[in-house]
Amino acid sequence: MPKPRKFRVDLRKNRSSRCRSGNLTRSIDAFPESTADMAASERISGKGDLTRKRTVILQQPSAERTDGFGFQPFTAETWRGQVLLVYGLESFVRATDGTVVRCTTRRLLRTLSTDQRHPVAAGDWVAVLGRGDRAAGGSGSDATIQSIEPRRNSLCRSSRRRRHVIVANVDQALIVGSASLPHLKPALIDRFIVAAESSGIRPIICLNKIDLVDPASLVPLAGVYARMGYPVVLCSTVTGCGMARLERLIAGRITAIVGQSGVGKSSILNALEPQLTLPVADVSRDNDKGRHTTTTARLIPHSRGGFFVDTPGVRQFQLWELVPAEVPAAFRDLRPIANFCRFPDCTHTHEADCAVKNAVADGLLDTRRWQSCCHLASQAEHDEEESEE
Repeated sequence: MPKPRKFRVDLRKNRSSRCRSGNLTRSIDAFPESTADMAASERISGKGDLTRKRTVILQQPSAERTDGFGFQPFTAETWRGQVLLVYGLESFVRATDGTVVRCTTRRLLRTLSTDQRHPVAAGDWVAVLGRGDRAAGGSGSDATIQSIEPRRNSLCRSSRRRRHVIVANVDQALIVGSASLPHLKPALIDRFIVAAESSGIRPIICLNKIDLVDPASLVPLAGVYARMGYPVVLCSTVTGCGMARLERLIAGRITAIVGQSGVGKSSILNALEPQLTLPVADVSRDNDKGRHTTTTARLIPHSRGGFFVDTPGVRQFQLWELVPAEVPAAFRDLRPIANFCRFPDCTHTHEADCAVKNAVADGLLDTRRWQSCCHLASQAEHDEEESEE
């Protein structure tokens, strides 16, 4: 058995209790003789009550026992499962035999000082201690998530300067946009594509509600993404157009359904799997924005040998830790042209002999895509300056 490795980790600043009780002054006034037993000074050491660090021991995987994820071997007390749903401090984990157990997260994982908003996300593979009330459909709460396996990939965004992991360990992302109600936002689709490309997730573009507009008006936008090699589906849950192709694309894969609020993500899932009966709502007539019917990401198995990941709708999507120099590499149409720029660090905005600007002027590159790339790069540079300050 390999020797365990020890790591020194930081804990959050608010993880410890108050240094002293709030009524200390009143206690001394009431019992002056008690001060003789009190310590005149206090030393904050690495192992005291006020420390914000802790040593974590990680068991190394042996050569005989590997699970394909480089994760520590499971003991007789723990079992492996996948997180289906995270609801507050509780998570619903699906075991290998198909049963679902309601689990809590151990305090160490919740108090680690990380950039994540929550340590556990839908799609994570975890090690769970305790069985809970598995026979009753997971109604017990004595099961605890002990550790989380390294993620294969994750789709995340920035939320109040912290990393919000929407879903982890997925094969592809179905990026849904609506032709009308709410109006189509190509820039938001570009942001989802960049987030998926940077994480190694296959993007699929889905333009829903084509029954509300003339489908021919969507051909220019769909052609831009199709030329880059992205699968593009024009669909409608009312007429059933495009649903057969969506069934073929999701077969045998874990697909995350992402997009703006009100574009019809839950309606698409209900059309693909009628027995789901997910809640849906109409778009608000006051502001032409969708209503949040889905509140948290959830893994849903479907009849075609894979999983849906129904995610909450977003009204803005800010990319997490995006480096300005890496933005053009996430645009498939700009990536090969940028290699012919005169300067290797060309920003494609003001430099001379810029191949990207020349391609836009010659009509070889879509103008909107070039503007979207420049906007994301400038925003990433602004966020980078704020973090340094």
